[in-house]
Amino acid sequence: MNFRLRLRREERKSLQPNGQEKTRKATQTDDTLSRLASIGQIAAGIAHEVRNPLTAVKGFLQLLQREVSHSYLDFACSELEQAISTLHDLLQVSKPDLEDESCIAINLCSELESLLYLFQDQIYRVQIAKKFRNSDEIIYGKRNQLKKAFFNLLKNAFEAIPNEGTITIEHYRAGDFIYVIISDTGVGVPKEKLQLLGTPFFTTKDEGTGMGLTQVYSTIYQHGGTIDVKSREGIGTTFTIQFQTKTIEQIGAKDLELQYVKGQSFKEYFLLNQDRFNELFASETRDTIQLVKNSMYKINVHEIFEKMAKLLVEDRQHELTMLAKELGKNGAQNDFPLVLKLELLQAFRKLYWNFLHNYHKHVELDMEGVFQLGIKTNFMLDHYIFHYFSSYIEYKDELLRSHRETIDELSVPIIPLSSSMAVLPIVGTLDTYRAKRVQERTLNQIASLKIKKIIIDLSGVAFMDTAVVGHLFRIVEGIGLLGCKAIITGIRPEIANTMIELGIPFTEKVDTKASLQQALEEYQ
Repeated sequence: MNFRLRLRREERKSLQPNGQEKTRKATQTDDTLSRLASIGQIAAGIAHEVRNPLTAVKGFLQLLQREVSHSYLDFACSELEQAISTLHDLLQVSKPDLEDESCIAINLCSELESLLYLFQDQIYRVQIAKKFRNSDEIIYGKRNQLKKAFFNLLKNAFEAIPNEGTITIEHYRAGDFIYVIISDTGVGVPKEKLQLLGTPFFTTKDEGTGMGLTQVYSTIYQHGGTIDVKSREGIGTTFTIQFQTKTIEQIGAKDLELQYVKGQSFKEYFLLNQDRFNELFASETRDTIQLVKNSMYKINVHEIFEKMAKLLVEDRQHELTMLAKELGKNGAQNDFPLVLKLELLQAFRKLYWNFLHNYHKHVELDMEGVFQLGIKTNFMLDHYIFHYFSSYIEYKDELLRSHRETIDELSVPIIPLSSSMAVLPIVGTLDTYRAKRVQERTLNQIASLKIKKIIIDLSGVAFMDTAVVGHLFRIVEGIGLLGCKAIITGIRPEIANTMIELGIPFTEKVDTKASLQQALEEYQ
């Protein structure tokens, strides 16, 4: 097994550094490559030998699952899948498949923006500070591999922050180099362990294999870049990555090696080469599909896009539209991120157009014919995207309406304590929509029940933004217009702070008590 972390000889010649500082960094890179290579050769050999029997065991377990249904079998298959995935990652790093991907112009700022969408579920606790300068600069390289490397760095940064914190991402150009700096305010890495970062199976996390950082180091070095890591325990970690602006010479599109029979229509040509299309699509979207497999999204990407290609090439527009609607709804039901769908669609469109290009190298087509073909193809693909997104959003809107109706039904109504006094407990998130519903119900019930005093308890409110705080105290004014006195309990410090910032003179409009119990004791 060769641990192919070294750059191709011709690429290395174009990347020879000048000056003492560059020489030092090149030496560090070579030392790291040598260290990773020696460890990787052994690890890759073991991984290859272990993966084959594990795959066989998994196959037999899957056969058993067809005959017997048992939770133990499901658990065993799940654990085997995780083990095989780890071994696959090790083999990928030990024998990188960068040669399978063409070099293209890459705008790192755009790629980083796209990756951040994949961490939307973490934004509530981790702030993202972006400092992008020279954002139009590009490098040439393997886009999927670089995206995977930066995904792994960002994932590690989020995981390094146990509660709340900040991740800072910087991008700028200095001389002939482009720098990307990713810093986190996480737990940090002990000084004595910094040199081990990037080594297969070394990790500072309770759960993990260390393969993520191994892939990062492997990819960055193969692109002629360098990595510098600084970390302090309890303070955080900073990864500084340096690329040359012309890291690797741009390479044109590869020959797709497709078969052609004279006189074939494009449909016949495509069907003849469909296996090759599926193979190239799998290669182009490998990292995106891996994200899907590693997540909770139970979607067969290959089957979906194979069906989509068949409908597109056969001009079955209505069926393509119905497929888009079905998949849009399924995607919304499974919370499938739209950014991943866009990644897959972009790769599909690019490959489909490459097939068209390769086909028309064999047939004569005038400029008008090329334009008509382009308009037709783009129309059908855009139509698919439109209906997918429409169906996705429609389902999400229906879900939101359903949730709001459920909230309305579950909302605790005014609880009468006597003929003239009641309590209104508010629980959960109070957004603008719900605040208006509270307003309508409360004013109607106060009028119908002829209530003179109402205690509004906010101790169970999870979140309330500035707009809602202002709206709440307009409700209090409305209560006063009905001749009812409002007493508010359970105001937390952040709500009080918002009231002060808004300049709400609440002491003149409403009585406040620290707790519901205190209000009940005083007013009953």
